[in-house]
Amino acid sequence: MSAAQTNSTFDLRRLQQIALIVGVVFLVILGIGAFVNPAQFFRSYLFSYIFWLGMPLGCLALLMLQHLTGGGWGMVIRRPLEAATRTLPLMLILFVPIVIGMHSLYPWTHAEEAAELAKLGKTRYLNTPFFIGRALLFFVIWFLLAYFLNRWSREQDRTGDRRLVKYMRVLSGPGMVLFVLTVTFAAVDWVMSLEPHWMSTMFGFLFVAAWSVSGLAFVIAMTAVLAKHTALGEITGKSHFHDLGKLLLALVMLWTYFAFSQYLIIWSGNLPEEIVYYLPRTAGAWGAIAVFVAILHFALPFLALLSRSTKRDPNKLVIIAVLILMMRLIDFFWMVTPSFTKERFPTGLWEIVLNLAAPLGLGGLWFAAYLWQLGKMPLIAINDPRYEYTLEQAHAHSGH
Repeated sequence: MSAAQTNSTFDLRRLQQIALIVGVVFLVILGIGAFVNPAQFFRSYLFSYIFWLGMPLGCLALLMLQHLTGGGWGMVIRRPLEAATRTLPLMLILFVPIVIGMHSLYPWTHAEEAAELAKLGKTRYLNTPFFIGRALLFFVIWFLLAYFLNRWSREQDRTGDRRLVKYMRVLSGPGMVLFVLTVTFAAVDWVMSLEPHWMSTMFGFLFVAAWSVSGLAFVIAMTAVLAKHTALGEITGKSHFHDLGKLLLALVMLWTYFAFSQYLIIWSGNLPEEIVYYLPRTAGAWGAIAVFVAILHFALPFLALLSRSTKRDPNKLVIIAVLILMMRLIDFFWMVTPSFTKERFPTGLWEIVLNLAAPLGLGGLWFAAYLWQLGKMPLIAINDPRYEYTLEQAHAHSGH
């Protein structure tokens, strides 16, 4: 039975159609903007793409983590996680405009800048063929990890073979290492190289934490909705949301640690080649956004998630998760845009239009693909050995 068939009051196909319509409408606006203001199109597209790519990649990391650790919380979110990882082929296709717009996005593709970087030996790494080759390698690794985890999961549904649990766990160990390495290099290539003279050894780890937070916040929101309206609610209890809330708190703290450590080290060093990144991002409106993100991405969620009652209440937890997702989008906007505008905050008509249309257009398209994938497999992996244990956890305090 597919997810769309589990409850007549929750029609995934209808929701998928709405998401697709929203995506197409805003992508049309984005397409018009590509002709009117090509430079701004690529800038808006980049930060939006970086945000939405974090959904399948963050879910891939969490999927491997739950195979390594076990536990009922992993069983509850397993199918929503797997559905997200199966959208990676779409993200590869959506990467093409970034390749097309490389000359507009990355200064090291310009002859004058390349000549300066050649003196520092950076052009051996920052060159177009190597950039594209690395991107393809990243996607191949992500595809293979997602492919085998999904394949063995389907086979487990069909056969109930307990050896498949071991296969998924064995793959997830080195898979986590590959994930950290590939995300680190992807962050350097796609975002840090926007300012090729600046570097930070914390940057890759910051993206590992940021995309993991995005994936978990998204899957918490989806699980709460699915548990309320579909058969997933049969195995989902307050204890599972409590565990997910604790994991979300841990990842929020990890992201904050990386972000603050990077800032603190650069601020204390006060070197011209390092502070060039933070000077525009702490001036004027950008500085206000930085404070805004610090409060709503860390301080408020941190205080809220300390409460046991908040973590056990799906409705409250969803509010925190959605807030974090909004802050993740704003944070990526803050990371990418000042590389082009410096201290100036983008207030032009097409700047505003494209900065709104890009995340909504890509988001609608991605979410429609996600819902399509979600409906392809049962929401409950009943042949998993941990099914009975998860069911017991769900009903332990419900009076059943």
